[in-house]
Amino acid sequence: MKKILFQQIKVYDGTEQHPSISDVLIDAGRIVEIGQKISIADAQVINGAQKAIAPGFIDVHTHDDLAIYARDKNLAKISQGVTTVVTGNCGISPAPSPLKIRNQPQPPIDLLGSAEEMMFSDFDAYIQTVRDQKCAINLIALVGHTTLRARHMDSFDRPANDQEIIAMCEDLDLALHQGAWGFSTGLAYAAGKFSSTKELRALLNVVKKHDRIWTTHMRDERTGVVASVAETIDLCRQTGVRTLISHHKCCGTAAVGLSKTTLALIDDAREQGLPLCFDVYPYTASSTVLIPQYVRDSRKVDITWSQSHPEMAGKDLQDIAREWGIDEMSALEKLQPGGAIYHQMDDADLERIMAHPDALIGSDGLPNDVRPHPRLWGAFPRVLGHYARDCGLMSLPAAVSKMTSKSAETFGLSHRGKIEVGHHADLVVFDEQKVLDQADYADPTKMSSGIEQVYVAGELAFADTQITGLFGEVLMPSSSQT
Repeated sequence: MKKILFQQIKVYDGTEQHPSISDVLIDAGRIVEIGQKISIADAQVINGAQKAIAPGFIDVHTHDDLAIYARDKNLAKISQGVTTVVTGNCGISPAPSPLKIRNQPQPPIDLLGSAEEMMFSDFDAYIQTVRDQKCAINLIALVGHTTLRARHMDSFDRPANDQEIIAMCEDLDLALHQGAWGFSTGLAYAAGKFSSTKELRALLNVVKKHDRIWTTHMRDERTGVVASVAETIDLCRQTGVRTLISHHKCCGTAAVGLSKTTLALIDDAREQGLPLCFDVYPYTASSTVLIPQYVRDSRKVDITWSQSHPEMAGKDLQDIAREWGIDEMSALEKLQPGGAIYHQMDDADLERIMAHPDALIGSDGLPNDVRPHPRLWGAFPRVLGHYARDCGLMSLPAAVSKMTSKSAETFGLSHRGKIEVGHHADLVVFDEQKVLDQADYADPTKMSSGIEQVYVAGELAFADTQITGLFGEVLMPSSSQT
């Protein structure tokens, strides 16, 4: 590894402090000096004029479980300045294999990929595959609750029985021993909605034993969102487990304004000392599998993929129904299994949630979608360029902290998330005036602007719109403090 000296560059250090113009020296994958007029003979010198540098962004909510090492090595994320992704969210993970008693992944596990891509005997086999295939950015992997249910339950429309709970707890315990950072639930989906408090508490007690994290796609993000937040807080209180509410939002016309109540509940819980926080993505449209209730609550529905009618990806559901001469619900059934983008949230709720000082940023993109939600390619530059710089919803330092130090602290990542001596040199160099998302619903895979260079472990990993090296690693909880 060579020494690199960034001279007189604007430093956003990951805290909410005002940026400073400084020199930053990295060596052997670490930040070794920050100051003025650093002089070293054998370093590559980068002129920092008109540039800014920040810690590499941490995407706390992704479904990049397979994209991290396959396809284009996760160009969608590194091109945004992301250097670490958290996978296994919403209750779905490819390991341990969800195909123990089924031949095909069940919704929503099928969002990740095909059966052939999920043949991992245990969590260690998945980790080893990522290492063998190599990745451009770092991986933090969770175990999905729905994946565990799929391994041990012949049907999802009921709570797990005692024997099934024991089997799931054993699988979870092994995965946490093998390097999983925590456990996720997807309680809004048919595969998870019948889970009992007894089932969840038993699994969360295993998570607590390992001092890991629980991320949850709550039971209801619509009119029942307040009750869902209350349930999450109760489970956090009962088990003491570190808890992250995933992609917090209020969906549908009837839920507009409920973020005032949900955020008040979260604030109260945190004031009581509960280890609770939440993440959010910067869009008023969501994306997941085809669900009738989501269609009913949406202003507009765009199909992202359909196994039965792949030619309909990218089309409006209303237009498809009109073309087929049937109603939208009948068209929905014909398109199954499939996915969609649901335009169903209010700007004021989104901005209120995102501006909250404890909000983290997660993209929730679906890399396996034929025509994905633009959040996959644009979430982080959108926060920086649109919401922070252009709209003034928050300061740039505050925006950076939501993507870096606060995320690292939530997951227990030491020596990452800040530009500080001794920290890992995962860094993003960007142009403050040009950084902006370019992906939209018409062109969802267009690369963002203003992200000039990305360094992973002190090595140049992205420049000039291209991945330049595979320096990412599977981060292990046992080594997170080094």
